[in-house]
Amino acid sequence: MATSTAQMAQARSATASTASLPALKASPGTRWWFGGVAAMAAAAVSHPLDTLKIRMQTSTTKSSVLSKLVAVIRNEGISALYAGLSASLLRQALYSTARFSVNDAVKVKLGVDQNGQTSIIKRLTAAVLGGLAGGILGTPADVANVRMQDDGRLPPAQRRGYKNAVDGLVRIGREEGLVALFRGWVPNTTRAAFMTAAQIVSYDTFKIKLLTTGLFKDNIYTHFTASCLAGLVATTVTSPFDVLKTRLMVVPKGTYSGSLDAAVKIFNSEGPLAFYKGWVPAFTRHGPHTVLTFVAYEKLKSLYASNHTA
Repeated sequence: MATSTAQMAQARSATASTASLPALKASPGTRWWFGGVAAMAAAAVSHPLDTLKIRMQTSTTKSSVLSKLVAVIRNEGISALYAGLSASLLRQALYSTARFSVNDAVKVKLGVDQNGQTSIIKRLTAAVLGGLAGGILGTPADVANVRMQDDGRLPPAQRRGYKNAVDGLVRIGREEGLVALFRGWVPNTTRAAFMTAAQIVSYDTFKIKLLTTGLFKDNIYTHFTASCLAGLVATTVTSPFDVLKTRLMVVPKGTYSGSLDAAVKIFNSEGPLAFYKGWVPAFTRHGPHTVLTFVAYEKLKSLYASNHTA
């Protein structure tokens, strides 16, 4: 009986170890900023795909990813794919730092063991709260980012011409009022909550399932596969909110009275599939972005741990 009890305890311990998500373990020190740094590195690589997504979402006509890519390069040059990069990096510094750190903190408060494990309900709660915090903090930079990425599509007379993220934020506040910095904050924050929940929790779940097959080990190949599947879930769940927040951030003031009005008008004029415009570049971006984020995040933790071992 004692042997059976010991074996059961060992099995539970092994399961907890396997199920743990390294990127979400709580640890001491200054790693609250690791998520932001990792996401900034990922954003620097995936930014061109994000630009293509924005261009497709703001277009009222149908076009493929390839045709949009060719049109942007031919009309504006390759550098146009990196328009708004400074704002994107600033957004990740605020958005991802908040969502990772809040997610970690809430998980600990809700009862996380040393392996970073808790029930799926508690994990979802922590992820949603992290996403809400990140969405609110990141909205001003996101407004500047979306406008800078979309600027090349507009006629020269209508282009805003922000020099960088700071210039964009200052001009938006000065020319349109501070409230304009939070245009689209409702769908953006909602999207952030769903994105964080879908991305982190599904990544955790897919990773566990892969490891329990016995065909995968806890290495970069498993991280790549799990994050691509998580990116698929997150992109599909958040696409309608993504389209809404993009439209609200770029259209002239007064075009829509709010998120619901925008949703109704887009649905009536363009149909339900309009809410999935830019899905392909969004998924193409979220897959690598998620992989790079978690790989960089775990590397930062590894380096930190190796330098702070007693």
